[in-house]
Amino acid sequence: MKKILVIDDELAIRDLLEFVLKSENYQVKTAENGRIGLAAMDVFQPDLVLLDLMLPDYSGYDLCKEIEKKYVIPVIILSAKNEIIDKVLGLELGAEDYVTKPFDNRELLARIKVVLRRYEHNGLSQDDETNEILYGELKFDLETRMVLKNGTRVFLTAKEYKILETLLLRPKKIFTRDEILDIVWGYDYLGDSRSVDMTIMRLRKKLEDDTESPKYVKTIYGFGYQMGGESI
Repeated sequence: MKKILVIDDELAIRDLLEFVLKSENYQVKTAENGRIGLAAMDVFQPDLVLLDLMLPDYSGYDLCKEIEKKYVIPVIILSAKNEIIDKVLGLELGAEDYVTKPFDNRELLARIKVVLRRYEHNGLSQDDETNEILYGELKFDLETRMVLKNGTRVFLTAKEYKILETLLLRPKKIFTRDEILDIVWGYDYLGDSRSVDMTIMRLRKKLEDDTESPKYVKTIYGFGYQMGGESI
């Protein structure tokens, strides 16, 4: 049963979402402000967060950024703000999707399913018993979504994790920027392929000893990106 955390200061919205999501067999926890929502992250361990932008104690944008820094958990923003600049900012800060209020329940459920599918692991070539992949100095746990380098945890955002997972599971394939954009951000993303380059730049800073000569996330000039290094 997938777990969804709803962070919204409107009681009517929280009650509606709790009813709708539970009717689809999701486990649901609600929070009325950012402080309670953050406290629930470690305890509840949600698979997805529905986040309102206008909270009484937090900017939803700041909260989205904080969640992205600490957790590999997708965020869908729910907001009455419907300007393109608001949507682009939310997506650039790491949200997987942006849904405006009032929303259609069926559309929201469909978007939730799309985002959750993006984070599923089906038919992967890892050890079925350990759910782990070893790649050079990296240890990649598909069950906990934890990445270790030489035994030390590397903290990745949801999108950094998804890019690394995408490259790692098909190390011989060269992924174009547009392919990565579709896989990680979704086909209806409002930004452009520069988001891929910026995220990979941040990912390299966390993984590579020398970002100028990366041995894991390699640039194949004229084509895109590919996993490098020796698989063991």
